[in-house]
Amino acid sequence: MLRRTKIVATIGPAVDSADALERMIAEGVDIIRANFSHGSAAEHKKCIQRVRDCAAKLGRIVGILVDLQGPKIRIARFKNDKVILEDGATFILDADFSPYDGTQEMVGIDYKQLPQDLKIDNILLLDDGRIQLIVKKIVGSQIVCNVIAGGELSNHKGINLKGGGLTADAITQKDRDDLKTAAELGVDYIALSFPRNAEDILRARALLDEANSKAGIIAKIERTEAVAAIDEIIDVSDGVMVARGDLAVEIGDAEVPAVQKHIIDRARAANKPVITATQMMESMIHSTIPTRAEVSDVANAVLDGTDAVMLSAETAVGDHPDKVVAAVSRICLGVEKHPQTQVSRHRVDRCFMRVDEAIAMAAMYVANHMDIRAIIALTESGATPLWMSRIHSGIPIYGMSRHALTRGKMALYRDVYPIDFDVTPLERQQVNRAAVAELQKRGIVKKGDLVALTKGDDIGIHGGTNVLKILEVGNVDLV
Repeated sequence: MLRRTKIVATIGPAVDSADALERMIAEGVDIIRANFSHGSAAEHKKCIQRVRDCAAKLGRIVGILVDLQGPKIRIARFKNDKVILEDGATFILDADFSPYDGTQEMVGIDYKQLPQDLKIDNILLLDDGRIQLIVKKIVGSQIVCNVIAGGELSNHKGINLKGGGLTADAITQKDRDDLKTAAELGVDYIALSFPRNAEDILRARALLDEANSKAGIIAKIERTEAVAAIDEIIDVSDGVMVARGDLAVEIGDAEVPAVQKHIIDRARAANKPVITATQMMESMIHSTIPTRAEVSDVANAVLDGTDAVMLSAETAVGDHPDKVVAAVSRICLGVEKHPQTQVSRHRVDRCFMRVDEAIAMAAMYVANHMDIRAIIALTESGATPLWMSRIHSGIPIYGMSRHALTRGKMALYRDVYPIDFDVTPLERQQVNRAAVAELQKRGIVKKGDLVALTKGDDIGIHGGTNVLKILEVGNVDLV
């Protein structure tokens, strides 16, 4: 049984060798995430090349996603690395204070505009909400707070404003530099941290265009403002990520499950892929098995229709990266047996304005009403298999493309399995047979199986899909 939901895994010290990385990829990783919040450009280049080498060795197509750091809204450092804040105590955040000399009473902040963004009685959430402060007074660069939920606070912990509203630009100078690096490395996706609206996505797109990159942009939904603007953000993005960590801090953890379902639903309705992320298998940073709650969390994301689930610290710094991937894969496969994941009413009441989209939808309708073993989409851009992947069917879609970037992007799409296949050297009468023969060679289909195939009359033309054929393996039409 093929796993239809994709797995995104983060690289880090735990997989900082070819052997460890190979073991993790062999368990079924589809997309590797490089977190540009850490490490130098040279280190990232080395790691990404290692990923490509390992994937090639294993005969796998693995996409590369670069996750930009975004604005640093964090406290600075303490003299003794950490303090204990008592409930009811006064604690000051000071934009002009030394970045290294924090005390029990005061600490510096990286985001110098914070005093201008705040009002009296605002609630600040530090360290993912573990520490809560209420703003009592703002005097110049100082934000004077009372501690309403205390505890241990250590260096460089994040700051969120409950309810959102911080004005920090989503694209920092570091992000601009990292975008250029990512473009030079030819990655498949860029994840933009903390976008507030569609304009932030469009600015990132312009920077990628300047760098001659066709990488897709994944909008990380982690601000209150982004939830409110979700449709416009989805419209200009190539996909979205439900980044539940900062999102939970801003909107409240109790709101996240319903918002997750809403974002997944809106992304699928707009024919865009969606990733569900953050703490999906957190206990497996050290444990060899997940908790029952984590199993349910992953399972519910799959039932919601997510294209991919993402692992962060679990694979970046965890003790068992390959075991985590294996566990997620096992959970996804278990859920995908459920009839709910194989039935769809996606766009059944819509008229199609594009021929290639209509062909994609027709292929899925036919496949769901015949004994079709596999679907072949000969594609330049990956658009046709993306449309197909919005339909729940349980029938594997093989996106065959000559373009590495297209194959890398398709690695994210639910139900889609990218294959390196170049139709341009073939005569028209050879294309169908060659495509089906590729699946036969891989042991995917056998003589007598039915295969649905989509392609364009004009080979190698972007957006030209206008043909749907039903082929019998061993008796394939010439054209």
